[in-house]
Amino acid sequence: MLLRDFFSAETVQLDLAAETKDDALRELVSVFGLDGKSEGILYKMLKRRENLGSTGIGRSIAIPHCRSLVVNRLRVAFGRKMDGLDFKAIDEKPVRYIFLIVAPPLEVSNQYLPVLGKIAQFGKDPDVPDALAALESPEDFLSLLESKGI
Repeated sequence: MLLRDFFSAETVQLDLAAETKDDALRELVSVFGLDGKSEGILYKMLKRRENLGSTGIGRSIAIPHCRSLVVNRLRVAFGRKMDGLDFKAIDEKPVRYIFLIVAPPLEVSNQYLPVLGKIAQFGKDPDVPDALAALESPEDFLSLLESKGI
């Protein structure tokens, strides 16, 4: 299982318009192509998870995640906001890179936690924040994931 296998160019947003964490969550949820009601439910689930504790893991990275019945398989998205957003991250610094993970409550492939772990591992790589800042296209993001081999 490689992270690259879960992302597509359509789920990579390198110029988020969002000015707040909530707006960023809404914007990233919209890339999944769900109907309006499902998007609303998913957003509320993500908000509920954020209220338990920030998913900002430091180094300008956040990994909001939840399980929800509105998806029938594991879905991931990536968003970048170079100005940074207040995510109440563990290091109290703005978040620029957001990896969104959503999975159904019962997932046969059971990849939700392994994907979460791989993204956290990817984020700890010393050169990843600079590499994410330098991306010029969604394809560059996919190539970066491939080059890291995780």
